[in-house]
Amino acid sequence: MLSKEADVGLWVFGYGSIIWRPDFPHTIALWATAVGWSRRFWQGSHDHRGTPELPGRVLTLVPFPGESCKGRVFGIAPNNVDRVLGELDYREKNGYQRHTIPVQTAELGSVDALSYIALPDNTAWLGDAADDVIANQIRDSHGPSGSNKDYAISLYRALQREGIHDEHIQTIAELVV
Repeated sequence: MLSKEADVGLWVFGYGSIIWRPDFPHTIALWATAVGWSRRFWQGSHDHRGTPELPGRVLTLVPFPGESCKGRVFGIAPNNVDRVLGELDYREKNGYQRHTIPVQTAELGSVDALSYIALPDNTAWLGDAADDVIANQIRDSHGPSGSNKDYAISLYRALQREGIHDEHIQTIAELVV
């Protein structure tokens, strides 16, 4: 039987690339839901999926009452917490801040998980735009971590494999191909 405390010093909730590429040691990974949040391509990326001249668009969580976001929650062993936080702080450095939010899992119920969320007051914030504008920017952007299009398509495919429907992600993925 699973326990929230079983060899876990920190829970991390991922809703974007962390779903298919966590790249950090974890003791457990579960699908989870953040209620009242929605993922949106509203954050700019000039350091990973774009450049300062042509920033890409990456995901952030945006509060949306009545909606929810399915992602993955990862349990980090106590002896790996500092290392994982250092790696994630670097990975999510462009405007993201640490936030603790409750997420729901089928196996453990609710757990409080750290998630990196970009807020509208950061310098890389791009905000809402028409779907075709977002898709065109994603299609045309490349950065040190690869193409922005690959980022969007990889998330869409990872969600599809799990039978998870996300209207925003599907719309953008269909427009970028």
